[in-house]
Amino acid sequence: MKILVTGSTNGMGKGVAKVLAGIDNQNHEIILLGRSKELGEATIRELESSTMNKKISFILCDLARLGDVRNAISEIKSKHKYLDCLFINAGLGYAANRVETEDGMDSHFQVNYLSQFMLTLNLLSLLEKSENWGRVIFNVTRGGKIFWDDIQMNKNWSFENGIHQAMVAKRMFFVKLHDLYRGLEGSKVSFIGFEISKTVWSNQINIIPVSMKTMATIMKFFGTFISIEKCGMIMAPLFTENQEESLKKSGKFVTWKKNEFIGINEEETALDREMQEKLWKISLELCKDETTTKTSDSLQSRAG
Repeated sequence: MKILVTGSTNGMGKGVAKVLAGIDNQNHEIILLGRSKELGEATIRELESSTMNKKISFILCDLARLGDVRNAISEIKSKHKYLDCLFINAGLGYAANRVETEDGMDSHFQVNYLSQFMLTLNLLSLLEKSENWGRVIFNVTRGGKIFWDDIQMNKNWSFENGIHQAMVAKRMFFVKLHDLYRGLEGSKVSFIGFEISKTVWSNQINIIPVSMKTMATIMKFFGTFISIEKCGMIMAPLFTENQEESLKKSGKFVTWKKNEFIGINEEETALDREMQEKLWKISLELCKDETTTKTSDSLQSRAG
């Protein structure tokens, strides 16, 4: 499998990349996408050393810059004729204050959702060429609401609101993609939302306030957290399972519990087709990218 992982130099993304690089006789090709060249190169060295897999590469892309996303899409397409899997994972967590990107958007909305909306749409053509029938796995959590009158969080900002808005936006996105692709004759591309049942111990611990760090350390002692490697082991089957199993999960929101993947009842907000379409249109307008708009138009036309 050829697998592209966003947010791959820390946390869940790194755990998934590490496990996938090491299993199945090191046959999987892993493409890391991240905003730091230094961290990307260090992650390649670490994964090559620990897994003996030499098919690991890095794409430089800061999701807080739409220009970077455009460049990354071009680079990926120039270097790869197909993709088997895409892990939509990258995201900002704790922040003391609202940060506006150079594109004039709330950083949580842009990094956690919009840039990956743009990335996914433009890489669908590579996933369609997969001999293993492409799949997109979304790292998502329950809850959240879209602040339709304040999407850029100028009035309602908190890092929690920013995270949760992006999460419900991603869930609306993958459900709509699933519905569109079921309208394409012969399509076998899958779109799956996954929520990890325990919090992953990641680099977030280094940036949260002391009071939160102390509480997290206590919670870790009592087994609330899991390692990035454990997370990777739990999630690996979503990327490597056979086509039939992947298609059964497409369009669904799942988690891992009692040693099996089980469904999560989705909220009506994420399933509302009118709201999905509204968010899709807003997202295209915010991307301000002719190629992305044409890709969207083509997909919707093909799906009827």
